[in-house]
Amino acid sequence: MRIRIRGPQGASIASLSDESTVGNLIEIITEKTKINDFEVRYGYPLRTLELFQFDSSLPLFQLSVKLDGEQLIISTRESTRSDENTQADILSPGTTALSNKAEKVTDSTQSTGSKFQGKVDKFTTIKQKEIEGDSPEIPIPERGATLVLRIMPDDNSCLFRAFGSAVIPTDDKTMTELRALIASVIQAERSTYTKVVLEKSPDEYCRWIQSPDAWGGAIELVILANHFDIEVCSIDVQSLRIDRFNEGRPTRCILVYSGVHYDTIAQTPSDPPHTKSQYPPEFDQRVWNSDDNQILDAALELCRKLKAKKYYTDTARLKIKCNVCGIIVYGEQQAAKHAHQLSHFDMAEVN
Repeated sequence: MRIRIRGPQGASIASLSDESTVGNLIEIITEKTKINDFEVRYGYPLRTLELFQFDSSLPLFQLSVKLDGEQLIISTRESTRSDENTQADILSPGTTALSNKAEKVTDSTQSTGSKFQGKVDKFTTIKQKEIEGDSPEIPIPERGATLVLRIMPDDNSCLFRAFGSAVIPTDDKTMTELRALIASVIQAERSTYTKVVLEKSPDEYCRWIQSPDAWGGAIELVILANHFDIEVCSIDVQSLRIDRFNEGRPTRCILVYSGVHYDTIAQTPSDPPHTKSQYPPEFDQRVWNSDDNQILDAALELCRKLKAKKYYTDTARLKIKCNVCGIIVYGEQQAAKHAHQLSHFDMAEVN
């Protein structure tokens, strides 16, 4: 199993065998964070995992928490106590539930995530893959419709376009206004969106997210979902995991996350046998009742077909070239390390 461990000094990946125990995990956390007396938090919203209350010989697979693919937020017990009132609702990637406040998210593991949401998002150029052959479509004959993927331009605003085209499709100023909305919420809720959460100072983050080159991620999705009072389901193509933002609201939209890009799910009218869409996006339905599981199941099926067509980017295995010195590194962790060791920030994905 692979677990992302994020401590005060940064993040790293830990690989453990299926037989690993609680004691093994505690040793690895101590080794990677240099903290002996720590508290572990995980999930959406952040919940505490009391590792020290378990027998050290207990196998990890017997825990009620599925750790494979999870991110663990590590802090000293003293700092955790001082932060818990303001951070209790902060989110991290790897699971599905959401709070009504905010979420802490770094790179896509998950979520969850966004284009190089860690240390290299500002200077790395990663292009979205094209779909091999025709884009898959799912027939929904009982609705006289077909479920399709509406592909957003690869212009660093794909998250805002994907959300905006679903929730406020008639607004042609969506990207700029949504970015400004994110900044205003962060400034208004500085006790929630702290430097620890944003990995930048709030002022720096607000300047950054309003630039056209900034990629959005789960922090942005939770703010948008809360502001527009809608549930957002984001399906990760590689893992087929569904990350839910503002869960439980009356209506939902569905986004598709491919590792470096967001697109939108749409239901469009079609003629029998409904295997091919025939109408332009103006006829789309992109918001549904939150209990409409048929649409969510169909969206998952569409994403399975996208996965089969390799419509995703595995950021952990990207081949990245430094345009300053020419060195080739693999994965976002190596790219971040190289950039911050040598101040070489001009990097790009290569084939």
